Amino acid sequence: KEHVTVQPENQTLASITFQNYFRLYPKLSGMTGTALTEADEFAEIYKLDVLEIPTNVLVVRKDSDDEVYRSAEEKYEAVAGLIGEARARSQPVLVGTTSIEKSEILSEILKKKNIPHQVLNARFHEQEAGIVADAGVPGAVTIATNMAGRGTDIQLGGNVDMRLANWLQQQKGLGITPAHEDELAQKAELDAEIAVAKAQALAAGGLFVLGTERHESRRIDNQLRGRTGRQGDPGHSKFFLSCEDDLLRIFAGERLDAIMRTFGVQEGEAITHKGLNNAIATAQKRVEQRNYEIRKNLLKYDDVVNDQRKAVFEQRQEFMEATDLSEIITEMRRDVVDDFVARYMPPKAYAEQWDIEGLDERVQSIFGMELPLKDWAAEEGIGDEEMRERIAKAADERAIEREAIITPDQMRSVEKSFLLQMIDLQWREHLMHLDHLRNVIGLRGYGQRDPLNEYKTEAFSLFEKLLGDLRTNTTRWLMTVEIAYADPEPLHTPEGLIEVHLDPLTGENVAVAGALPEGLSPQQREALPVSVLPEGWEYTARNGACPCGSGKKFKHCHGALV
Repeated sequence: KEHVTVQPENQTLASITFQNYFRLYPKLSGMTGTALTEADEFAEIYKLDVLEIPTNVLVVRKDSDDEVYRSAEEKYEAVAGLIGEARARSQPVLVGTTSIEKSEILSEILKKKNIPHQVLNARFHEQEAGIVADAGVPGAVTIATNMAGRGTDIQLGGNVDMRLANWLQQQKGLGITPAHEDELAQKAELDAEIAVAKAQALAAGGLFVLGTERHESRRIDNQLRGRTGRQGDPGHSKFFLSCEDDLLRIFAGERLDAIMRTFGVQEGEAITHKGLNNAIATAQKRVEQRNYEIRKNLLKYDDVVNDQRKAVFEQRQEFMEATDLSEIITEMRRDVVDDFVARYMPPKAYAEQWDIEGLDERVQSIFGMELPLKDWAAEEGIGDEEMRERIAKAADERAIEREAIITPDQMRSVEKSFLLQMIDLQWREHLMHLDHLRNVIGLRGYGQRDPLNEYKTEAFSLFEKLLGDLRTNTTRWLMTVEIAYADPEPLHTPEGLIEVHLDPLTGENVAVAGALPEGLSPQQREALPVSVLPEGWEYTARNGACPCGSGKKFKHCHGALV
């Protein structure tokens, strides 16, 4: 009634989990600074060991204990106050947040306190590399959401390469192309400026990293902390939390808030303790374990599909590489006959129990043939094996007749095209059925059954159905679809055209038999249709070069035709 168009349901063409995608490679390796906390998952899923390599220079970064406040408002006020103190002593500050919304909340607080700052929240990609490059300048304040993967190192004092690139861009905008000596002089000047700024930042304590909330994963917190204290530089990191943060609210928010009230923690005050850090780390481990169990459970279900995926894709690749699929098509046709006869004429059934009408209907719909099945079944001593042989022989003869309509090569092309289309179609439908099965299989748990084992059983049945449908539908297409090959229509040369060739040595026009030896008269040129030239050539200047590439003027080349 709202006149909204009903759209068809989206259909999955192909799917694979990251884990199974990575496991397609014969060899796996990787390098990151924060894999140690996920070592168990790498070992169990990918059979990879995690090795920690010692740092090149001893890390002298100072990691302070977390401060926990009762409310988020108190936490942000404390963070803003500490940022102001660090900026007053010319210490660069990097503030990490867990979401864009929270980075904007903190940005508004800093604006009210007149603290200049930059915000990184993935909204202005072009500017972010420059902002990160200058995050180590003395007194700089940078707010970042999920700091990992920015692709630019934070260097104390600034990044000389980035500044030199900006200077070259400015010169280019002014229409100036600096000489190599000027570029070297500018680089030396920038090096001197950055050396002074770096000394000032080091004297202030290096880069100060402030985390406004703990992430669900310790790995992301370690990534944020790792932005400071690089290559032996001094640095400082500290996290500020509140009872309203997601992590604490889910696992210990009410209990922690009650403890703070019991000890009489006033508004704006924080509690700090080593035991509190351990409790928070334990909460993070619980979240990591829960997320890992979710991923592992998803992988168990995808492993069921993965074996089917490999089988289908390998079969499809064989179809792609093969030039003659006639033997496979014949086997499919024979299997279809076997399935039908076994269904409608069970081997141990009496003749009175045979469903000859059902068999006849299927033979007509799949093979497009009308056979005297009732007469055959009425013969004395006939069995299912002989019926199977007669139907298969008739189907083979019909296939030969249909191939005679076109050439064998054309038939091989049709078979390959049909088979590839059908395997793609059946696989898409199979994925849709598996998606529906995955959504409801959990209900089997109420019946005291293991959903995973039930999923394996049902998925195997669906895969058998896929193979049967592939054979049946491919056979139906090839046996019933109208096949016609039309010869291409002969090309008719328009009347009034004069065929003219260019001599490849001289580039001169050479009239073919039937053409006028002295070219065309003005009347003949006017009567000649413009379409004798390729489209657009008629607009070529007569004294210009001919578009054919002969090097002649247009009027002495193709222009002589019009």
